[in-house]
Amino acid sequence: MNDQELLRYSRQIMLPQVDIEGQQKLIDSTALIIGMGGLGSPSALYLAAAGVGHLIIADFDQVELSNLQRQIIHHTGDIGKDKVDSAKEKLLAINPNIQVDVVKQLSDDNLGSLINQADVILDGTDNFKSRFAINKASVENKKPLVSAAVIRFEGQLCVFKGYESDQPCYQCLYSEEGSGRENCVENGVLAPVAGLLGSLQALQAIKVILSLGEQLNGELMLIDALDLSFRKVKIGKDSKCPICHSA
Repeated sequence: MNDQELLRYSRQIMLPQVDIEGQQKLIDSTALIIGMGGLGSPSALYLAAAGVGHLIIADFDQVELSNLQRQIIHHTGDIGKDKVDSAKEKLLAINPNIQVDVVKQLSDDNLGSLINQADVILDGTDNFKSRFAINKASVENKKPLVSAAVIRFEGQLCVFKGYESDQPCYQCLYSEEGSGRENCVENGVLAPVAGLLGSLQALQAIKVILSLGEQLNGELMLIDALDLSFRKVKIGKDSKCPICHSA
């Protein structure tokens, strides 16, 4: 790190749990953020500001007016732009020292290779099909997955390491047969709730990279913003899970 970087990250470096060694580890790390919406926006902004040196951001969508209420990385002038292009511009404006790569097409052909490049995966998608695919590739490539979801006034957060023998994966929690179809488009969401969950997602990703504190491994945090309650539920590994049962 040069003098400018030491100054930029000085408030983190002074934390004994981070120090210069931890900050350098962040700089040397890669995070894959899938979805530049209500969750990916705050996650990406905080990871960029914190100095995670390489961000890979993936989204195939374009910025729409209805996104701006909660997808805070995008501005009114970005309407019509690809979300990843809009996001990259803001991330480099916050921290020009990092590398930001954009992915506009995500499929079975490139998902595994993208996940394999990263030290931590952040899933900010809003449908079960994508979440199941991301979970499967994360288990196959033995990468920690920080998963979050938000709807109405509620949110949930968990870190999945299903490639470990005693840890569940996302599909231990949700089966393909029992997955619902609720999303923000049909049910709505209060903007700060998305911001809260996205910020917590970034926090947990940093803790995973630095091996700090309680990482929510195999624990589902449930948040109700109406009564401001937080509770954690332990998730067991499903011995019949088609994704991680053999891990």
